Amino acid sequence: MNAARDTIVAPATPPGRGGIGVVRVSGPETRRIATGILGGLPEARHATVAVFAGTGGLTVDVGIALYFPAPASFTGEDVLELHGHGGPVVMDLLVARAIELGARLARPGEFSERAFHNGKLDLVQAEAIADLIAAGSAEAARAALRSLSGEFSREIGALALRVMQLRAYVEAAIDFPDEDAEFLESQEVKDRLTEIGQRFASIAETLRQGRALRDGLHVVIAGRPNAGKSSLLNALAGHDAAIVTEIPGTTRDLLRERIHVDGLPIHVVDTAGLRDTDDVIEVEGLRRARMEMSRADLVLYVVDAAHGFAEGEEADLPAGTTTLVVWNKSDLPQAQPPPELEDRPSLAISALTGVGLPELRAQLKAAAGYQSESSAWSARRRHLDALERARSLFEVAEARLGEKASFELVAEELRQAHQALGEITGEVSSDALLGAVFATFCIGK
Repeated sequence: MNAARDTIVAPATPPGRGGIGVVRVSGPETRRIATGILGGLPEARHATVAVFAGTGGLTVDVGIALYFPAPASFTGEDVLELHGHGGPVVMDLLVARAIELGARLARPGEFSERAFHNGKLDLVQAEAIADLIAAGSAEAARAALRSLSGEFSREIGALALRVMQLRAYVEAAIDFPDEDAEFLESQEVKDRLTEIGQRFASIAETLRQGRALRDGLHVVIAGRPNAGKSSLLNALAGHDAAIVTEIPGTTRDLLRERIHVDGLPIHVVDTAGLRDTDDVIEVEGLRRARMEMSRADLVLYVVDAAHGFAEGEEADLPAGTTTLVVWNKSDLPQAQPPPELEDRPSLAISALTGVGLPELRAQLKAAAGYQSESSAWSARRRHLDALERARSLFEVAEARLGEKASFELVAEELRQAHQALGEITGEVSSDALLGAVFATFCIGK
């Protein structure tokens, strides 16, 4: 890449004020920039107290300089880190001086992108850096660390190797057409097919856990006014996130809250009560509520157990969206038992007393396919898509073998499956994919 011949600079710490701020420089001009700012090149991989000089030799700060010569650095290039006082003016002056000496401001994720291109990280590990920074729970951080350590990549690599070996075995059999039957019936082929299928299933399950940890579950609370929707939100959140009154229509707009259930992030949205109204503001709130319900992973449709479904209310249950009917206020003496609805599970709870809330939390985890004691890797939608594509291609190849189809077709399906697996780690990638991945990073990472 032409851009890789540039030297880049950016703050590696967040904007604002802090005790320490870090400016990072990477590229072929790093040594000259270090000499221009520090008056000389620091000893490699040793923390060196130094004066940071700005334009005209004026002192900008006194801090610690760290120099990492290529290739033993994060990016695989010469890297300089300047650790100074974390004020925005100090950071800006240091960045400006580096630019004056020949650097340019880094693009988002460009340091990690260079590490990827220089073989320091694969694409999964690079994404894990961003996921670790953005982790919303200890479980999500641990999953990101497992991916960053290369655990996820090694499993994908091992699976890709098995697929490639099977392909080579199939291609070798092409040269011996008279022995097709013997090849198809061999125990070695059966064992390889079984092992690869099991590996696909195991990795897919682990990735689903990881994606649940990273992306969470989008849950919408809906129902008629005064069914206890806002009370349920408060009970799940553990604090008074929503105003609760006996006046119908208190909630008119969407109210969003982020909660965690055993490490699983859940994005909960409380909505306006569903009813006929001429109030212009409430009508807009109802429109937004229905829009949010259509986008939900799970709708908690809350019903007042003391009154049950109102006439025609079952028509309000969203079509095409996974829905759990929550029979609230089940602690009241006049509460009715929850109904049995086709394809609509029900659960009796009391948002006031907490009855049924443990079961509701278990239902939320089940809806996400999440297990608390998993050893998940940080995973993204693209990982699951590529794995599923590879798995489908493998299953087609397996079926063709069973049908005694042309070995050339089987080998081609396996080749494409191997290529799809390579997309996960970046072994096979397009510029568009890389651009989309690294554009989500912070400037200095």
